[in-house]
Amino acid sequence: MDTLLLIKAAIMGIVEGLTEFLPISSTGHLILASSLLDFSAPPFTPEKAKAFDIAIQTGAIFAVILVYWQKIRDTVVQLPSSGQARRFAMNVIIGFLPAVVLGLLFGKAIKANLFTPQVVATTFILGAFVILWAEKRQNTARIHSVDDMTAWDALKVGLVQCFAMIPGTSRSGATIIGGMLLGLDRKAATDFSFFLAIPTLIGAGVYSLYKARDVLTMAELPVFLVGLVFAFISAWLCVRWLLKFISSNSFVPFAWYRIVFGVIVLATWWTGLVVWAD
Repeated sequence: MDTLLLIKAAIMGIVEGLTEFLPISSTGHLILASSLLDFSAPPFTPEKAKAFDIAIQTGAIFAVILVYWQKIRDTVVQLPSSGQARRFAMNVIIGFLPAVVLGLLFGKAIKANLFTPQVVATTFILGAFVILWAEKRQNTARIHSVDDMTAWDALKVGLVQCFAMIPGTSRSGATIIGGMLLGLDRKAATDFSFFLAIPTLIGAGVYSLYKARDVLTMAELPVFLVGLVFAFISAWLCVRWLLKFISSNSFVPFAWYRIVFGVIVLATWWTGLVVWAD
């Protein structure tokens, strides 16, 4: 196995883990990192690279499962006897379904037309203004725990999550900021975003590997494993940091990061300083 390819896989894994649960778009960063690293060049291929990008999200999800293990275990154990546990589990399923339906309907077209550095940079900037607007509003949160959510709340957050199908939008950003606009406080919105990520990203990873089964071989296994491991480690550190950060901070710094990063990408593309491959 090409050592350079393994190093690139490790970098891609770190990028995935650090950006998956922050409101800055992991997909967007992976598209940009892949372009800079020329990750889809031989011995890899564009088809294998796309499958890799989605598959390593599973490593990041394992980090969420580890951090929230107590809540997940309690919910599973209490399902037969607790109405609250059943309601929480059902809310996660309800929030997950819109992404399944719309992903199957429009996912292929979106990937074919919107997965470009220019689109990513533009949505970075547009998403930043949404975050700034949401944080500026004086909202009175009515939901302070994921256990207080109704099925209707879960469905609305699930519908908002679908905006993240546009690369650069950010799945976590859409669900967290969308949740806050829908009446969840910052902690509840962040928690539900993480729980919603578990079926969403595992499902996407499994489906991606299934679709790429004809182009993948055992030779690519070390590359995928390296990406998964580094995504897991970096995501675990990032999730733990984020939960502490939001206890006393807003998401405004991430908005300004998105604006600066988006402007840099557009400027370097426009001037030709960096050749961003689609």
